[in-house]
Amino acid sequence: QVQLVESGGGLVQGGGSLRLSCVVSGRLFTINDMGWGRQAPGKLRELVAVIDSDGRTNYADSVKGRFTISRDNAKNTVYLQMNSLKPEDKGVYYCNVKMVSNRAYNYWGQGTQVTVSS
Repeated sequence: QVQLVESGGGLVQGGGSLRLSCVVSGRLFTINDMGWGRQAPGKLRELVAVIDSDGRTNYADSVKGRFTISRDNAKNTVYLQMNSLKPEDKGVYYCNVKMVSNRAYNYWGQGTQVTVSS
C-alpha cells in the first residue's frame, strides 16, 4: 500500500504564491519520477511539472518560469513552488509518483484544490 498526501493548496490572489507538498509513504520501491498534475474544471488532467531521480526537471509551457518543482529523497517528498499565479492556474493539483520494482508502478494522490482570484 502506498499513500500520497498533498498539502498546501488554498485560495490566493492573482500574482500570489503557494507551495504544495506531497509526502509519499508505505511500501515503497525505487522512486523514479515525481511530479504534479493539474485538472482544471471541465478539462483533462495534465502533468505540469516532473522531476526525475537525478533532479532533472520538465515543465508544461503554461507554467515555465513561474513554477519550480523540487524533491527531498530522504523524506520521500516532492514540492511545487508556484509563483505569479494566474486565474487559469485554478484546479485540483495531484501528486504523481512512478516507482519500479519487477514492474512499473504509477500512483496519484487525492489532490489539493488551488483557487486563484482575479
